[in-house]
Amino acid sequence: MDITDFEVLHDHLVRLRFADGFERTIDLDPYLYGPVFAEIRADPAVFAAVHVDPEAGTIVWPNGADLAPDVLYEGRRSARME
Repeated sequence: MDITDFEVLHDHLVRLRFADGFERTIDLDPYLYGPVFAEIRADPAVFAAVHVDPEAGTIVWPNGADLAPDVLYEGRRSARME
C-alpha cells in the first residue's frame, strides 16, 4: 500500500498513486488534526511542501508529519479523527 506519487489538486485535495497502481483522490482536511498539522492545515505553502518518502511509503511534510498509507488507501477514518 505504499504511496509512490501524488498531486496536490487544490486546497487539501490530493490525488495519490499507490505501488499497486491504485489511484485515489482524497480530501486530507479531515486527517490534518493535532498540533503537528496546525501549520500544514493553515498555510497552503506549507501544505504544498508535502513529498513522498520512499522509505516510509507515504507522504510526509518537512516537519516530520505523515499520514498512514493504509488509512489513505482505504479512505478510512484515522485514530486521530475519532
